[in-house]
Amino acid sequence: MSTSFPGESPEYRAARARLLEQEIELRRTMEAVAAARRELPPGGVVPEDYVFQGAGANGTPTDVRLSELFAPGKDSLVMYSFMFPRDPGDARPGPESGQTALLPLAEGPCPSCTALLDQLEGAAEHVTQRVNLAAVGKAPLSHILAFANERGWRRLRLLSSATNTYKRDYHGETADGSQMPMLNVFHRDGETIRHFWGSELLYAPTDPGQDPRHVGTLEPLWNLFDLTPEGRPPDWDEQLRYA
Repeated sequence: MSTSFPGESPEYRAARARLLEQEIELRRTMEAVAAARRELPPGGVVPEDYVFQGAGANGTPTDVRLSELFAPGKDSLVMYSFMFPRDPGDARPGPESGQTALLPLAEGPCPSCTALLDQLEGAAEHVTQRVNLAAVGKAPLSHILAFANERGWRRLRLLSSATNTYKRDYHGETADGSQMPMLNVFHRDGETIRHFWGSELLYAPTDPGQDPRHVGTLEPLWNLFDLTPEGRPPDWDEQLRYA
């Protein structure tokens, strides 16, 4: 198939054809990486049936065990560690209104994690047809649910790990208690729950000018920037609100 667009030059078409070959190779590599991921040996057995706080049927806080996050017929669980509270050095503005605005800035939510969860909120209804999905913060559940209401999140399953060591055990928290945006996948085999995969690129060395991209393939925001001549803005970060 030969493709062209109105007004393009021969130089553009030749360069675009070369780029297309790179895109084809990238697609092959992505498929190969996904296949290799699926062939990972069994991961470690989860050391305990962690007890989280979640919203009950009537909205009141209730204990939710990790094992209870697996719906019948869905044996994979994707868990994103939401940085709430945010990194202590993150000086981006907090919310202007609502209950979350009353929190000290350091106890508020991370704007970048919020941007990702905004995107996952839109995908959640589709994702949960096949796999289980949850986001877990370290803040008290009341803070997390208040912020979810302020953002208009209705589909995400939100949890608090304030009373367990899940985040520390699965690298969503550093030794000094700082929160990290780790994504982990667990798999249930009968009565056994194992860790399947974690976004370890978060901790891997990066080349100059790169961000970790540990969940980069999930984010429409940054992937859309990659399609433009400007690319990913080097001096821009997500915000809780924009002028």
